[in-house]
Amino acid sequence: MVTRWLGFVALMVVALAARAELVIEVTQGKQSAIPVAVVPFAWAGPDALPEDVSGIVANDLGGSGYFRVMPESNMITKPATADEVVYSEWSNLRQDFVVVGNISRDGDGYAVEFHVMDVHQKVELLRHRVKGKGTQLRDIAHYISDFVFKKLTGIPGVFSTKLVYVTTNRDRTRFNLNYADADGAREQLIFSSDQPIISPAWAPDGKKVAYVSFETGRTAIYFQELATGKRELVLKMKGSTSAPAFSPDGTKLAFVHSYLGNPDIYVLDLNTRKTERLTNHYAIDTEPQWMADNRHLVFTSSRAGGPQIYQLDTSNKAVKRMTYEGNYNARARVTDDGRKLIYVHRSGESFHIASQDLRTGMVQVLTSDTDLDESPSVAPNGSMVIYAASEADRSILAAVSVDGDVKFRLPSKYGDVREPAWSPIF
Repeated sequence: MVTRWLGFVALMVVALAARAELVIEVTQGKQSAIPVAVVPFAWAGPDALPEDVSGIVANDLGGSGYFRVMPESNMITKPATADEVVYSEWSNLRQDFVVVGNISRDGDGYAVEFHVMDVHQKVELLRHRVKGKGTQLRDIAHYISDFVFKKLTGIPGVFSTKLVYVTTNRDRTRFNLNYADADGAREQLIFSSDQPIISPAWAPDGKKVAYVSFETGRTAIYFQELATGKRELVLKMKGSTSAPAFSPDGTKLAFVHSYLGNPDIYVLDLNTRKTERLTNHYAIDTEPQWMADNRHLVFTSSRAGGPQIYQLDTSNKAVKRMTYEGNYNARARVTDDGRKLIYVHRSGESFHIASQDLRTGMVQVLTSDTDLDESPSVAPNGSMVIYAASEADRSILAAVSVDGDVKFRLPSKYGDVREPAWSPIF
């Protein structure tokens, strides 16, 4: 049942609605992508549905790069129930799996029953029924995509997650902090300013974001609730304050502060509102990010002469270097399972996204299509990295899997997009 989760996503961001600017364009999928047919879900109601549920599911699965989704025009029949599926027909069409379903009214909302059929084994892999309000059909579709994705890959789906990111117009006179579905749909404006907005970060419960605004003439960190739009000024200190990062348990906020000296890492206790300085070095220490153990941070420092990634133990303030390959490594993120370190790596004259295995130390450069890739953010299931990429004279969002096999773009029609942050699963 999806009722608890849908109860949150039903709460709309209190802000101006905007056109969905981002559209996924798959540029590279897995060679082993799974053939799947998502048959249009049956609907017997008198009026057209406000959302194409099966179409969204097909786009989600196809846009992930893990699946090759069969075009509807190639389907010979369109079964709506498990009993109507003729396995030999789909086998001849070289499909591994078939997703079928039907939609019915449920009070003032909808109920969707869907099935996943294994063509080769000739069995029903799963049958599930989900209900939601009349405004939640897109949420239901993403929920179904997550369900199917996990069943067929073993990896939790992230189609129901969200993105925050900053957009700017071409002359840099307006900066918007935006909130959208993971596929770019339902974009909404969180905050707008004629001064820069940087460093958005999600709270671990997914209910609010932190970001840095220059609206008063100097940097300050704000929290903003997504359900109500309520803003809270959290930190405004003399000098520069930036790069907020919530601890996994949501009780602390790491950040960077400098005043008449080099930037250092600090932490704010969100219960007592007391700050503690964690680094005190003549070098630049910046871009903190918590590890899953709630004790260690990774950060960028110039203490070796150029930007490299270090690990900080917040209990005893011990620091150790983590990256050695290349003379520029920055903006680190760690996958939730603690296995991969994702960061910006300079290769030649270009900046790309790299992945480092924390057990073996092996480094793999994941991107190569543009000359400037920055601001990586890891999906909560650890499978994908979204980042900002320079394309011609603009900045777009792009994504790559942590093994480099899957790539897609989310370009904007209206301006530059940067500083992406992927939400937790909530």
